Amino acid sequence: MRYSDPVLLFLGILFGAVGTGYFIYGKRQTSATYLVTGVLLMIFPYFFSSLAAVLLVGAALAAAPFVIERFA
Repeated sequence: MRYSDPVLLFLGILFGAVGTGYFIYGKRQTSATYLVTGVLLMIFPYFFSSLAAVLLVGAALAAAPFVIERFA
């Protein structure tokens, strides 16, 4: 992540906060789906430097537990 871009920094913090919430929820409810998604949301911004990639991957990861639990 290029920390010189404030939008990417903000999105990294935002998705990290959502990931932390998912991680805590998954730990308390013993849900592996939320636990793994939370970890992925916390670390994925370090691997992408494109705004579009961060938005798409972050939105997909944030929605993943709901989609998985609905169709599983």
